[in-house]
Amino acid sequence: MSRAIYLIAVGFGAGLLGSALSRAAEWENGPFIHEFQLTLAPGRRIEAMGPLFGREQGEEKAQWAFHPLVSHTLDSGADAEEFDLAYPLLTYDRFGGEYRFQILQVFSFSGGQDQQENGQKRFTVFPLYFQQRSPDPDLNYTAVVPFYGRLKNRLFRDEIRFAMFPLYGRSRKKDVVTDNYLYPFFHLRRGDSLTGWQFWPLLGYEHRDITTRTNRDGGLETVGGHKKFFALWPVYFNQQTGIGTENPEHHQALLPLYSYLRSPQRDSTTVLWPLGLTVTDDRSKKYRELGAPWPLIVFSRGEGKNADRIWPLFSRAKTPILESDFFLWPLYKYNRAHAPPLDRERTRILFFLYSDLTEKNEETGTALRRTDLWPLFTAKRDHNGNERLQLLAPLEPLVPNNKSIERNYSPLWSVWRSESNSKTGEHSQSFLWNLYRSETTPTTRKCSLLFGLFQYQSGPEGKRLRMLYVPVVQTKKPPPGRAGS
Repeated sequence: MSRAIYLIAVGFGAGLLGSALSRAAEWENGPFIHEFQLTLAPGRRIEAMGPLFGREQGEEKAQWAFHPLVSHTLDSGADAEEFDLAYPLLTYDRFGGEYRFQILQVFSFSGGQDQQENGQKRFTVFPLYFQQRSPDPDLNYTAVVPFYGRLKNRLFRDEIRFAMFPLYGRSRKKDVVTDNYLYPFFHLRRGDSLTGWQFWPLLGYEHRDITTRTNRDGGLETVGGHKKFFALWPVYFNQQTGIGTENPEHHQALLPLYSYLRSPQRDSTTVLWPLGLTVTDDRSKKYRELGAPWPLIVFSRGEGKNADRIWPLFSRAKTPILESDFFLWPLYKYNRAHAPPLDRERTRILFFLYSDLTEKNEETGTALRRTDLWPLFTAKRDHNGNERLQLLAPLEPLVPNNKSIERNYSPLWSVWRSESNSKTGEHSQSFLWNLYRSETTPTTRKCSLLFGLFQYQSGPEGKRLRMLYVPVVQTKKPPPGRAGS
């Protein structure tokens, strides 16, 4: 049924738009109807009735939209398809054989193949009904919450079974099976050399022996054991992890009096948690840290980390890879990640009010940059040097790189658009949905103003000026070789 609704909407929209714009070829009538060549990619685009209608045809990509109600995109090169109806109310996305149809993330159909190339079809009414069907019977499941059901590879578990949940539920993740009774208060847990139980929040205990497993090289490696106990969670807990490995850890806490961690690689002690004193010696990352109280007031020194932080007044922290600064948080915030070949920097003022992001590829020498000033503008430059500026931008800075927002909503409020193609040397500007539009290439220039009442064009063939749709000036350059005749 969802597929039928989708096909009807796509067919109706494409037919209606095609009929409405069938006579639009070469028209330059500003917001009424305007056809122009794409600047950042090969192809053409038609826009009509200001920001309401648009159709785009590229070498491999075709798109039409009735903003902001409905849009459809088909990319034959990537074998991908997208359909939005009142986004995010209803969406359909397909990539190859994988697809997903959803209504408000509650009602959804999806399908495709898993890593073993088993075909799967899912139907979900979240969080009440879950269903999957596959040629492999072992992958089939049905769940009617809270009455009875079974799930496979859902909700971060390999398998889930339940009956009259929360009275009873069983979950499995890898080899560990947990039986819950009156979730989350009582459970029994078992696995490979593992046993455990809890009566939360009063008492809980879990034990796992040291085991071995075969690694990718075919050799045996040790899998650490552990012992975990808590009483009146989170007041007291005592746990030992990594038993039998090179870095066993012992973590104990009696809150709010103390908490400590001891291991060959790291020691950390907190007194009067969480507002007291925390002292950390991280021998693995080669730094020492003092917090009082952590993480609001922190001072770190060492090869692996240097930091001074008094939140929310100021902070300056640096590791071999990461760097982070702020002043009067969230007034000013700076982050940097340098992991060659990637070098990423971002500066923000008041969260999303202002953002400046730069990503450099040190191997290729290219850089991507995005600057946002909410809600006034968003500006982008990609790794190919192509640039785009948009005024206004009330949603784009809040959800950057959201293709559905850019496709369905951006045309409504982008009163100014400017695009530049560094490879071809082409530039275009549009004001008030093509009330004014200018296009330039290395050899041509084209300008339209006031619903096409003023049109100017120049190129190798000559110049042309029209006013009120009447030719006023038209010159032709002589063919090569006849300039002196």
